[in-house]
Amino acid sequence: MFQPGLYDGRCVLITGGGTGLGRTMAERLAGLGAELVLMGRREAVLAEAAREIESAHGVRVRFAALDVRDPEAIEAALDGLWDDTPPDTLINNAAGNFTARFETLSPRAVDAVLNIVLHGTSYMTLACGKRWLAAGMEACVMSITVTYAFTGAPYVVPSAMAKAGVLAMTRSLAAEWGPKGIRFVAVAPGPFPTPGAWDNLYPRPGLGSKMENRPPVGRPGRHDEFADLTAYLLSPQAGFIHGEQIVIDGGNWLKRASSFSELDALTEEDWQAMAEKGKRRP
Repeated sequence: MFQPGLYDGRCVLITGGGTGLGRTMAERLAGLGAELVLMGRREAVLAEAAREIESAHGVRVRFAALDVRDPEAIEAALDGLWDDTPPDTLINNAAGNFTARFETLSPRAVDAVLNIVLHGTSYMTLACGKRWLAAGMEACVMSITVTYAFTGAPYVVPSAMAKAGVLAMTRSLAAEWGPKGIRFVAVAPGPFPTPGAWDNLYPRPGLGSKMENRPPVGRPGRHDEFADLTAYLLSPQAGFIHGEQIVIDGGNWLKRASSFSELDALTEEDWQAMAEKGKRRP
């Protein structure tokens, strides 16, 4: 089904689209003919990604630097898009996370994750959705979740709370907006290595990399596998998949439901190192 031109005439908006899995999805969809809109906080990263994708695939790639935590910035950016070519597909990929013992967190630390993952996703979905509904457009929304959205997980409690909310939004709006032509899906990825991903979640080198080979299949996920799943789920061929979360983790959650349980073994010095790392993170 992955024929050239599968996404001709489609316009896909990806938050956090300049790096990591966001960039992976952007490359795959552009290769199938989709026009793209990349959004994120770092304009230079977005500009470079847009230039490279346009050069490689010959499609139009627009970008906008914004913070998904700012609903007014989202509204302004979308006004500009709708004056040109409006997106018919939204991928909610922007996220933030860190590991910490919950009792050590301040309200501001909790909000740092909730505001990006839960509020930012809902702001973007609402802003696009009300425009689609007003225009009578058919559209599709895919949100990136996690398996611990339905299992819970220690040491990443704000992330688990936020992702559970995103999954609830996906299922709730599937029922509410589905009859109006807007389809919703969610994808929960397991370990897909990206530069610096594990370093941001673990206090010392090597500890996080052990996660990559934990799934029962004995290896981490490949980015092309994730990209192909995305390309399928957003295509017309997947039109009857609605309101569901698809897990792509090599069976990892079946073997270890709590993704960060191994952090029980961290020492007090490890936790202090994590706290210091968090203070240095912008």
